[in-house]
Amino acid sequence: DTDRALMLLEEYCKKLRKPEEQQLKKAIRTVMGIFKSSLFQALLGSFKKKATRHGTTSHTSLPAALACDVLGCPKD
Repeated sequence: DTDRALMLLEEYCKKLRKPEEQQLKKAIRTVMGIFKSSLFQALLGSFKKKATRHGTTSHTSLPAALACDVLGCPKD
């Protein structure tokens, strides 16, 4: 879910302290802003409705899967 993805991204951002990591931190904060946006939430809702209608839903949420892919989170 989006909340989990945001939590993971926030935790990762806290670890980015070196000057050379600040550009990455800024980019991650931009992604976090997108995840929080009403447009993203509406698109995600539309995607979930279509997937449900076509029987292609997955147990892994799109935002959390994206965050884990980027951050290298272990699989549950």
